[in-house]
Amino acid sequence: MLIVRSPVRISFGGGGTDLPAYYEQFGGSVLSAAINKYFYTVLTTRSDARIQVISSDLRVFETWHDIAKMNLRGSSLEIPLAVLKEMNCDIAVDLFLASEIPPGTGLGSSASVCVNILKTLTTYLQQTISKQDLAERSFYIARHILQKHVGKQDEYAAAFGGLNFISFHPDGSTEVEPIDLNPSVLTELQRNLMLFFTGSSHHSWTILQEQESSSRSQTGTAIDALHEVKALGIRMRSALQQGDIRELGTLLHEGWQAKRRISTKISTPRIDELYSLALQNGAVGGKITGAGGGGFLLLYCEPEFQGNVREAMRHQDVHEMNFAFDMQGAQAIVNDPFVSRDQRGGCRWTFVSTQTPVA
Repeated sequence: MLIVRSPVRISFGGGGTDLPAYYEQFGGSVLSAAINKYFYTVLTTRSDARIQVISSDLRVFETWHDIAKMNLRGSSLEIPLAVLKEMNCDIAVDLFLASEIPPGTGLGSSASVCVNILKTLTTYLQQTISKQDLAERSFYIARHILQKHVGKQDEYAAAFGGLNFISFHPDGSTEVEPIDLNPSVLTELQRNLMLFFTGSSHHSWTILQEQESSSRSQTGTAIDALHEVKALGIRMRSALQQGDIRELGTLLHEGWQAKRRISTKISTPRIDELYSLALQNGAVGGKITGAGGGGFLLLYCEPEFQGNVREAMRHQDVHEMNFAFDMQGAQAIVNDPFVSRDQRGGCRWTFVSTQTPVA
């Protein structure tokens, strides 16, 4: 039995500049952190030359040859099937997929799925893959195989884990710079962050497609807003490195105002109402996670005001999700040869120590 998990992420600044239409012209950068909400794959072997993919209440049963001939786009399980097809591996396995969060919540769950399945299969096949290659290959599958209008930041967050400043260069290369904070500063940062689910899930493809079209124009309100979003992300990195986490909250607010100018679809009257309510009750700043339109509201709010914010959100029937930072990224947490007795996937015992969440 093989179990692999990969985290989702929250982004602070620079979102949208990780789209190729932007970074290939201007270079992009994103400040983000992986969090301890995970996508899981459980792999067990079969003896009938079939691959079975099970996800929640959906059940897909195909032979490898059937998958190879499938038109994957639009399928409920297009991501795992695309990874299987891209790897072109002749295996007989069950893949059980499970997530701690619903899709379309702006936390990069689609990328986490792709990174996770790829990590699972390369681990099972004993193929060494670096975190960089894991992220790049997952991005290639999403962007070029499934033809989604996605950026690169989510794949890198899921593969690497941690709090990172990620730079996307015009030549297509990507650089990951871990933000190494004093433990007390990291603890305070996490304590001052809150996540509230706005009650709406969505797929951000149309918003991202619109952003790409705007980026290609090279001028206009949207491209100016993206330049500002990138500059604010750089300032956020500096604030964190100097230990000034309250400044991060202020910059989050400025970044959200800039991001709203990229597209009219990024915010909604409901999101604006909830954000204003949070500010009225003591939050310093915040933003919607992901491309916008729904999902989670990320807030910077110091502990003495968090009770007020929670109460205000409760009256709006908006629920908080507790979280901690994930510092490990995609990893196999169980690789047990005794359970499945599979010679290829069970050549060794692997024990992975659990991460102690930041208090």
